[in-house]
Amino acid sequence: MPRLLTAARNELGAVAALLVLAGGALAFLELSDDVAEGDTTAFDLAVLKALRLPGDPNSLIGPKWLHVAAADVTALGSITVLGLVVVLALALMLSLRRWSEALVVLVGAGGGVAISQGLKQLFGRERPELVYRAVEAANPSFPSGHAMLSAVVFLTLGALAARFAPRRRVKALALGAAVLLSLLVGASRIYLGVHWTSDVLAGWSLGAAWAMACWVAAWAWERRFPKSPLIPAKAGTQADLQNENDSPK
Repeated sequence: MPRLLTAARNELGAVAALLVLAGGALAFLELSDDVAEGDTTAFDLAVLKALRLPGDPNSLIGPKWLHVAAADVTALGSITVLGLVVVLALALMLSLRRWSEALVVLVGAGGGVAISQGLKQLFGRERPELVYRAVEAANPSFPSGHAMLSAVVFLTLGALAARFAPRRRVKALALGAAVLLSLLVGASRIYLGVHWTSDVLAGWSLGAAWAMACWVAAWAWERRFPKSPLIPAKAGTQADLQNENDSPK
């Protein structure tokens, strides 16, 4: 019975990952189509203006500490910070000889960067006007690289941590923290005026889909090629030990 329950939980996790993958991919395709046709322009601009003082697009709403906090949070989705997180995670996994998990993190992060940059060049969408931007930003706007890559890295690490956590509350904490960090990074990009809302929604959707795609691929690989468990040598009986002692040297 315990084995059946464990198998059911594993299958449930795979189904949930597939649903996130499919939902994220469909959401991104819908958003990309709307952005290409200009259907999100009015909504994106309305959100941006709502986050500025009336009649002053250069001034953010909210207290000064919120502006500073948003700039700090948005750095969590930068290539530099995420690169350091990935390197440290890889070092930990390699030291533990978790080769497949290290490969998932490496492929997920590297593939996420390639996909994000490729799509940015493909769509070539302009960022909000300079008057709205509270921080510097370069390259095209769609999809948000910060939102996508933070979703990829944090969700991948959160899913791996939840996989090996023995308690449900720890699993929930790992996944919840990953989702929260991704949401905060994306929201900060909208608040600071360097991305349209549709950019961030697309980044979240595609990042979650890619992270789950890597997780499902690793899960399927392990199902197809399961690791051979280490079988400890059985301790010899007293008779065996006596025979060994009596045997000629």
